[in-house]
Amino acid sequence: MSLTLPEISQLFDHLGARLYGGEAITQREHALQAAWSAEQAGEEDSLIIACLLHDLGHLLFEQNDADLASGKDDLHQFKIIPFLRGLLPPEVTEPIRLHVDAKRYLCQHEAAYYEALSAASKMSLALQGGIMDATAASAFATHPYASQAIALRRYDDAAKVVGLITPPFSHFLPTLTALAERTAATCASTTPPPY
Repeated sequence: MSLTLPEISQLFDHLGARLYGGEAITQREHALQAAWSAEQAGEEDSLIIACLLHDLGHLLFEQNDADLASGKDDLHQFKIIPFLRGLLPPEVTEPIRLHVDAKRYLCQHEAAYYEALSAASKMSLALQGGIMDATAASAFATHPYASQAIALRRYDDAAKVVGLITPPFSHFLPTLTALAERTAATCASTTPPPY
């Protein structure tokens, strides 16, 4: 059920030119800006690739601005996980799965965070469950991948700059390939013999 690397590349090639959820940039530009910022900051390869792929669910399930305007949450952070789980390690998939909750957490945890969100991000926040209450925020903070999800979220929030020049998708393909190869090797070494 996992996507292949060529299929991921095709999604970026064929659907990446769609506008990103009410913002003035494309899905591809948003993903590349997030990943490039993470790489420039010296983040781990897994977080760079999580930044690159965090909204891949929007492409795979073809969410558009009309869905957002009509109040539809596409649950992209959850729906994409079965398509990445066999290909990439939890260090990539868990921050992706948690990046929406990270926004909800930060709105509760940092007074100025909500005010800094774009109008489109505030609109999607309402559809995604709104600001976490204190109990939910405390529980989120204990998740093993909470800090990576929060870091991803910050790169996500900043990756909305019109006209910013970034490397193309192919720049990140060697890192993505290496993570996929490591995941495949790990899975092969832990698979029990068929008897």
